[in-house]
Amino acid sequence: MNPVVPFTDLYAMTREVRDDIEQGWERWLENGRFIGGEVVEEFEQAWAAYCGTAHAVGVANGTDALQLILMASGIGPGDEVIVPTNSFVASAEAVVLAGATPRFADVSPGTLLLTPDAVEEAITPRTRALIVVHLYGQMPDMDALCRTAERAGLLLIEDAAQAQGATWRGRRAGSFGRVGSFSFYPGKNLGAFGDAGAVVTADAELAKQIRSLRDHGRVTGSHYRHDLIGTNSRLDALQAVVLSAKLRRLDDWNEARRRLVAQYRAAFESGPVRLVEDEPGARGVYHLAVARVPDRARVQQRLTAMGIQTGIHYPIPCHQQVAYRRFAASPLPVSEAAAEEVLSLPMFPHLRDDQIALVCDAVHEALAVEEVHIA
Repeated sequence: MNPVVPFTDLYAMTREVRDDIEQGWERWLENGRFIGGEVVEEFEQAWAAYCGTAHAVGVANGTDALQLILMASGIGPGDEVIVPTNSFVASAEAVVLAGATPRFADVSPGTLLLTPDAVEEAITPRTRALIVVHLYGQMPDMDALCRTAERAGLLLIEDAAQAQGATWRGRRAGSFGRVGSFSFYPGKNLGAFGDAGAVVTADAELAKQIRSLRDHGRVTGSHYRHDLIGTNSRLDALQAVVLSAKLRRLDDWNEARRRLVAQYRAAFESGPVRLVEDEPGARGVYHLAVARVPDRARVQQRLTAMGIQTGIHYPIPCHQQVAYRRFAASPLPVSEAAAEEVLSLPMFPHLRDDQIALVCDAVHEALAVEEVHIA
């Protein structure tokens, strides 16, 4: 049975761009360039321009984007990379795959994003890089974090997998520090029809390195010369067609998400439920609409029974995951507490006002039932 309110609706976005995608596919089928080629190059140029960077390099997925950045930057065994613990595990996974050690940091209790103080607490003599995660599509104080990284001599990497189009003081995600990474997983604000990702940077040499590394370490212009030990992480032309079609609508879709979050905020202005805060100076894109909810399990069960889909991002902080416990230096109380409370509410550009109202009413009703139960 279809839910009354789905968590997301990818078909609504697909329907809006279907004609453009079909035209792009016709061109793609005719030219026969299924990997790389002009459709990939056109998307890379458009994505670099959108992010305000000189270069974009399409890769197979967002995890590869981070790993390739670390490899191209010479970060590996013996090096530490600071990562917020309340991220999807891929942020830390890429560090380990590059041979380095993740150094987990806690976050702001209001925004659930990295702060300069949290970064400074995590720095050791072995720390070489900092991955700033724009969680849920929101950006932290990038000016302060850039200053902190510069003082400590750290490479600043943006993990903007959830933040396509987000800005800090008018400047887009991916354009701070030396380099940024993106995922275009289908559910993202800008999503492909499968896995896809990109690296963006103003550094021409770094972009050149990553182009080589993503393609088996090949020398540009040669098929059989390999100067680097690379991997196979190329952006398929098919996905570039989809991404180019959707990119033209991204700003409108992001604006729709902002309007929807404003409705959520108004509905929960007073009471125990509160949405995760925005950093002043940031303009988010709300990949997820995340609230902190008391007795989350009971509330989520009630919403599910009413036909409203929700999610939890993320129920286990990285430093508490079995595979990463060996990298945990100490408890991280803010992230641990948030993991028990966060609930992702339905969020997609085509969500209707009446559906938002149903969700908000259902949350209030679930909490009222909870209060009666406790009494």
